[in-house]
Parts: sequence; C-alpha cells; structure tokens
Amino acid sequence: MGKENICFLSVWIILGKIFATFSSDPELITVFDNTTVTGTPPPTPPGWITDFTDIVSKFSLRTVDIPDDDMCYIVTGSPETVKECEFNPQTQTFIIIHGWTRDLAMQHHLILKTIWLLSNHNTQNVFYPEGVLLSCSWPHKSVCVCVCVCVLLQVTGMFESWVPKLVSALYEREPSANVIVVDWLTRANQHYPTSAAYTKLVGRDVAKFVTWIQKELQLPWERIHLLGYSLGAHVAGVAGDLTDHKISRITGLDPAGPTFEHADNQNTLSKEDAQFVDVLHTNTRGSPDRSIGIQRAVGHIDIYPNGGTFQPGCDIQNTLMGIALEGIKGLQNMDQLVKCSHERSIHLYIDSLLNTQRQTMAYRCNSRETFNKGMCLSCRKNRCNKLGYNINKVRSTRSAKMYLKTREISPYKVFHYQVKVHLFNKDPLSFTEQPMKISLYGTHGEKEGISFVLPVLSGNTTLSFLITTDVDVGDLMIVKLRWEKDTIISWTDWWGSSKFHIRKLRIKSGETQSKVIFSAKDGEFAYLVRGGEEGVFVKSKEDNMNRKEKLMHKLKMQGSLFGQNDA
Repeated sequence: MGKENICFLSVWIILGKIFATFSSDPELITVFDNTTVTGTPPPTPPGWITDFTDIVSKFSLRTVDIPDDDMCYIVTGSPETVKECEFNPQTQTFIIIHGWTRDLAMQHHLILKTIWLLSNHNTQNVFYPEGVLLSCSWPHKSVCVCVCVCVLLQVTGMFESWVPKLVSALYEREPSANVIVVDWLTRANQHYPTSAAYTKLVGRDVAKFVTWIQKELQLPWERIHLLGYSLGAHVAGVAGDLTDHKISRITGLDPAGPTFEHADNQNTLSKEDAQFVDVLHTNTRGSPDRSIGIQRAVGHIDIYPNGGTFQPGCDIQNTLMGIALEGIKGLQNMDQLVKCSHERSIHLYIDSLLNTQRQTMAYRCNSRETFNKGMCLSCRKNRCNKLGYNINKVRSTRSAKMYLKTREISPYKVFHYQVKVHLFNKDPLSFTEQPMKISLYGTHGEKEGISFVLPVLSGNTTLSFLITTDVDVGDLMIVKLRWEKDTIISWTDWWGSSKFHIRKLRIKSGETQSKVIFSAKDGEFAYLVRGGEEGVFVKSKEDNMNRKEKLMHKLKMQGSLFGQNDA
C-alpha cells in the first residue's frame, strides 16, 4: 500500500471518528446537553407586550438589491425607523429567524493539531474546549508522518450563508414583500443549552415587534409569515404563542431536537402557535434525545423528506472524495458532515420558491417504512400536498405526517411510482436484500437502470415497492425489470434455479395518480432470473379495455343524469 493511500485511509478513519463523536456519544458531547426546556416562559406582567426597553434582538429589513447586508433596522417602538426602511404595509411580510450560530455546521477551523509518528496501535487523544474528545489511531505497522485534521467549534458571530439566499428567493417570488431578518446573534453565540434557553426571551422580542408593527401600521395578521430554522423555529413558536392574535403562518425548517423533543408546547413550536404551521424534518437520525432535528410532529403538516433522516448527497463519502481530489481545499467541505442534512430543509424551501414548474409533492403516510413500499401515493382527501411555500393549508386536529423522496441537488423534485408484482415459483425460494434494476419508457422520455433493493424476494407473494426518477417520462409504455447478480454466492446458484415467473405489473404514479397494468411482452409470463436477462412488460390490452369500459360507464351515467334533469 502506497503512502498516499495509507494517509488517505488514516483521514478516513479520523473523520469517521469525528463524525461518530459529534453524532452519537453522549458522554463526549457537552454542547448537546439535552436537558429538556421546561417551565413557563418568563413572567408576563400587565403591559409587558408594550415594554420595549428589554428588547435585545434586532430586526433588519433586507432589500432586493442587497439581500446579504443589514442596511436598515426597524426599532420596536420607533415609527420613524419604519419610514426610513420603507416598510410596505400593503403587502406580505416575511420574518426570518436564524438558529444556533455556534452550530457545528456554522464555520469551522481546520487545525493541523498534531503531526506525529504513527505506528501499530499508537493512539493520540485530543481534547477540545467544547468537551469533544477525538481519538486518532493508526493500525498499520508501517511508519509514516501523517496529519491529523480535526474540527474546532468556533464562535463566529456571523449570519449563516443561507440567510441571503432565502431572502433573495422570497423577493424573487414576492417582489413587493417585506423580508425581515431577526438578529439574535449575541444570544445564539453561546453554548447550545444556553442558546436553547434564550429562545424564550428571543420569542418575546419577536412577539413584541410583531404586535407593535401590526398595531402601528394596521398590518393584517393574514400577511405575517414567520420562518424559523433550527432553534429559530422554536423562537417563532414562542412568539406565536405570545401574540394576542394568531399569526397567519409559521414555517419550521428542521426545528432543533436537543432539549425540545420532550418539551411542552409553550416552549416549542406547535400547531397552536399560528393559523397554519408547516414543518420540514430533514435531520432526525438517531435516538430522539440525540437527534439534531426534532423527530415528533409539531405542526398541522409535518413533512419528512427522504424519511427525515440523512439527505441525498450528505454522506461522508462525498466529503472524503473532496479531500481526496482537492487536498486541504477539500477540507472546506468538512462542515457538510453535520450541517448538510439539517440545512437541507432551507434549500428545499428555497427550491419551492424558485422552481415553480417543478413543485415537489409529499404524501401522507403512517411511517417511512410503509411509504418506502409505495403504499401511500394517494391524493384522495388531502392525502398529498406540495412541499414548501405553495403548500395547501389543510388544518386538522392531529398533525399530518407526510413523506417524499428527493434528489441531491436543486431542483429536488422526483417522480414517485408504486410497483406491485406477483411472483410465481413452484419451489419455496426466498431471498433477502436483493439488488434490482428497473427501466421506464414513456411518451416524454425514458429512465434506465434505476437501482433499488428488495428486502424480501419470495415465490407466490405480491410485492409492493417504491421507485423514483428525476425524469418526467410521461405516460408509461414499457417497463423492464432485472434481478441483479448478488455478490454473495447462494446454494441455489449451484443446486437450483433462482427464477420467478411474473404475469403482470401494476404501476401507480404519485404525481398523476394514474394506474396502469403491464403484461409480459412475449408469452403469458416474463421470467425474473438472478443475473439473467431483464423481463420486458408492455401496456396491457386488459388495461386499455378497462379504461374504455370505465369511460363508457361514465358517459352512460352522465347521460342518465342529463335525462333526469331534462325530465
């Protein structure tokens, strides 16, 4: 093994340990102390809502031309600042609330902490001020000099890079709107438990500001929309709870999990905080107590893209590939290990503002496991909805949990299909975790070689599974299904035939709600053979006949109704 490969392997091991340390070890992560926020908000004596002397947060009205700079601050209780900032009371008002700026994802300092001689079983332990212990080990007997690159949590006092992007996207969609950014950096720049506790005070600041500006300008409550990310989502919730009138809408962008997962509604975002509360959950991996984003549903509609866990393109392999290709420059992507999935909630929302022709659909489902079987692609009775800005504001007494898949870059939209297939086999064959590929050919395009894994593959059973494609193929005409060769040799490869018979495929499109039956192209059956040729299926004549019969029945019913009306 060459020195370059050895050193790359060491970086892999080190970064793996860093990631595991940041995400899982409760004893080593004091910054993620998960003491639940409890108790009631600070006392609210009579007239507290009009006492502006204790407001610490700042409210910057950003502009279309300079979305990344605080050109003008509106001071609560100072009407002249409203005029100076040219606030427009006749249009929509968006209030953006950032999260913890001491977040692992905010900014990093890459530290060449130690250069040491590494040998077999030699271990170097590095302890950082925030309470993170990094252990870098070298298992190879060869001796080489290697650089241990570690991440130091850093107080930055700067806005996160997504803020101007969201400001610009809101102005792109609503050019005449007011887009206000809440600056609570002095309180967000603390250890996590401290900043989490401050959300109650910042929420009071926002409640006072919203109440004052609404009364000062007779601003309709229906035109006020709060958007909060991470801790900022809970700030928005506290503010909505304290105002004397329901805010129109609060959008929670992956609300923070630590200290809030089991907190009461007064201290967290909840559906009682606004007329409509929609929430995106994008980083809920791990146990509830250690999840970066809150796992439980807290809004009227809670959407869990890709199951709400790690998002596409946010895995450690992508970061390590950057390091391998770009060296030290690639390390600038190190923060993606932590912030990528958490921040994806923001970029999905921005995507909904900008890509109006590619709106992403989500589907109501009891669990992500059921959704991954393709069994929830229904739009009946408000069971599907658009993700983001254009969501249909459906209010119910219980939170509606919705799921969808996305791709890793914007536009994030993919097309969802449920595939149902009945397998026949005379032998009692059964396999697990089998690699498959499916190809779709339609009137608008095609998508070949979509890879997926079937958890169970056995004879005389009906399987249902979900597949997605980022290509709009139009109306499906041909489908090809292939059973890939497994890397593990099975006894059936030697003593039996790994083959199933398939007569039909039933495919439902989530986006169009169409259901189509496909029959084997040649003969009564198509054969699914491990490592063999793909089975080819074409649009069924039976399906076409059923459609014609349904259409004729519909026309007859309409005719009979017309006759009744004429009578």
